[in-house]
Amino acid sequence: MKFSDLYQANFQQLDDAVHDWGLLVRNLTDLQKQARDGLHDKAVKADWHGVNASVSKEFIGKTAGEFEDATKEASSIHKILQDTRDELKQYKEQLHQVIEDGRKKNLTVVPSGDGGFTVTMAVHPDRAGHGTEVSDHSVADEEHLRDEVQRILGNAARSDSTATDVLMALVDESTYGFSGAVYQNRDAAARAVREADELAELARKDPSKLTSADFDKINAGLKQYHDDPLFAEEFAERLGARGTERFWLGLNDNREGAHLAYDRGYKYAELQKNLSLTLATASQSDSAGMEAWKQQVITSGNKAVGTHGDVLGFQVMSNLMRNGDFDDRFMTDYGRALMKTERFYTHDGEDTAWQANICPRLNHQGSDGGWDPLNGYLKGLANNPAAATDFFNDDFVPQDGDHKKAVSNFDYLFKQRQWPMDIHDTHDVHSIAGQNYLAQALEAATTGHPAGEIPTADTPAHTSAQTKLFEEIVSATADKQELLTDRGYMSDSMGQIASEYLPDINRANSDLPHTDLLYPIDGAAADLDGRNVNKFLFAVGQNPEGYAAVEVGQKAYMSNLLQHHLNPDLPADHRFTSDHKLLVQTVAERSGEVSGILSQARMEAIGSVAKGKDDSFDHAVAQYQNLASGGVGTVVGVGTSFIGSPAAGAVVGGAAGTATGAALQWLFQDVQGSAADDAQDDEGKLWDRGLHGNSAYAQKATEQAVKRYHLSSDLVTYAANSAHQGYQNSWAVVHGQTPGSASDIPG
Repeated sequence: MKFSDLYQANFQQLDDAVHDWGLLVRNLTDLQKQARDGLHDKAVKADWHGVNASVSKEFIGKTAGEFEDATKEASSIHKILQDTRDELKQYKEQLHQVIEDGRKKNLTVVPSGDGGFTVTMAVHPDRAGHGTEVSDHSVADEEHLRDEVQRILGNAARSDSTATDVLMALVDESTYGFSGAVYQNRDAAARAVREADELAELARKDPSKLTSADFDKINAGLKQYHDDPLFAEEFAERLGARGTERFWLGLNDNREGAHLAYDRGYKYAELQKNLSLTLATASQSDSAGMEAWKQQVITSGNKAVGTHGDVLGFQVMSNLMRNGDFDDRFMTDYGRALMKTERFYTHDGEDTAWQANICPRLNHQGSDGGWDPLNGYLKGLANNPAAATDFFNDDFVPQDGDHKKAVSNFDYLFKQRQWPMDIHDTHDVHSIAGQNYLAQALEAATTGHPAGEIPTADTPAHTSAQTKLFEEIVSATADKQELLTDRGYMSDSMGQIASEYLPDINRANSDLPHTDLLYPIDGAAADLDGRNVNKFLFAVGQNPEGYAAVEVGQKAYMSNLLQHHLNPDLPADHRFTSDHKLLVQTVAERSGEVSGILSQARMEAIGSVAKGKDDSFDHAVAQYQNLASGGVGTVVGVGTSFIGSPAAGAVVGGAAGTATGAALQWLFQDVQGSAADDAQDDEGKLWDRGLHGNSAYAQKATEQAVKRYHLSSDLVTYAANSAHQGYQNSWAVVHGQTPGSASDIPG
């Protein structure tokens, strides 16, 4: 900071900028509210269909989100400018004050030609007027004045430079759109950048020289700042792609980081999570530095990391992708490069690669040791639906001269891959963890939301790419049910997937005309074969979590359908039939078939494993009460769209949601009561209890609709009888079409 620049500073332009940014923030806040309460909320409640349901609705949601991000970024810029302006004004006042104090001792400060300054006498005694008294000063006084001026200029320079740095970093965060970074003042933003530089410098140290104190400082800093965009980008760029890999490998390689593993091994899982979350935040930036970082991660993935040459970049980095939401395009490009390496090492999938080595263990989250890079990557895809959908639909082996038919990543991983041994996986010699992450990634890929979550009002309708993948899951399972029955740990994800495709599943099992009106679907519809669907349900239902997701989802869906179709205000072009009796009978009977198939799957499981004991299925169903009582479920607007994508525990808004919630609460109480009575002791009793319970639920759901719309109470009886018949019909469906030990199922 030049002396004359601060001494003569005119802050009018900066004042204007602060005012203008303040006005912009106020205007953006109003626009954000309009976008949220008007544009977004109307889009959620609108009756979207076809392409509009999966494209326009999502676009509007993202647009509304951009207004929020713009408001956040503008607010941060305004606060940084305001803080800097106020500080510079304060430093100017301080500068004028110390110069005025110097005059009292006959000292002054004058600018020099190089932008600096010189302390000199204000009036030389020889030139003072006759009788004028000139104040004395010492050398110490001169030095004190010089030091004070220098201190003020230094503070002003730091204020100005840090403002420049953080403002440029904010702008560079996102080439298109807005970063959404939020900072209450300039110091907070500058502190984040400074902390990132310090921690990156520590992480670049030779792992053998990294101390426990260094480890703690890095871990604490990443924990505090992993969601901070400026910190994350600065940390990742300063550490570098290869530096990131060398840091994590060095900690885990006993040849370099044994001393830290001994002292801090119990904190490795926490550091892994914090580092992964930091890198995920950083990846969302499309600045030139982060684009280079991402490209280096991808291009060096098949090259050795560290000093020993026995670990590849993919093996290290995939373990740092298990937490957080990484940039979609980065995940897609990374996955394509990873599968190219997988293809090379497995000779187009014929052999097994990535067999675990004794050293090092690269993962501390979950049961696997992290030697197989697909484990961590698939776990990352479970948090990234868009990238997951693209990945599974991409080719592993493309169609060419040697390959008459392409093999997709889904085909290879779900049906063909020889999963490597993992000496760290306590479940089995073959990695169960990786296949479980595969199921979670498929859940994200087919549903459009992260695995383990329930769809919300903002979850877009299914796309053709998602439904295509679901069709392949159903077809593959129907051809070979062991793909699920032998891997029961996949079925919680598969059950959730099925619960969100119930309109498609019900369509496949109906031979009635106009099923598009009977089972309305937003967005793309899956083209499913009824026989395959039943086999798929039979496989999913043999696992307690899979059974519970579909059973609760189907019952919620039936209730939602009745609320929808019996509504007298339903437009004529959305109405399947005006015959309430036919409608109730149709919906209840089809729903009974699904429940009956699930019951038989449940009996298949307990008959082959425990021979009469059935402890876990009711317990799994009861777990969904937490979702229902919390009001969590599919909230997709009104009209036909609110039943477009049902979810387990689907409690929709308004009166329809209240009705569905009441029916589900009855279901949960019935399940808990049955468990308390220990009524689930043999297959025959289980079948009878399911038969009567299914009919009773149909009655309860229909009662809610009848009460709401003031309809004939006869509909309740029709629903119960039809649900009973559908449940009975499922025996013929399973017995005649689905393989499995069904000969002892009572008729």
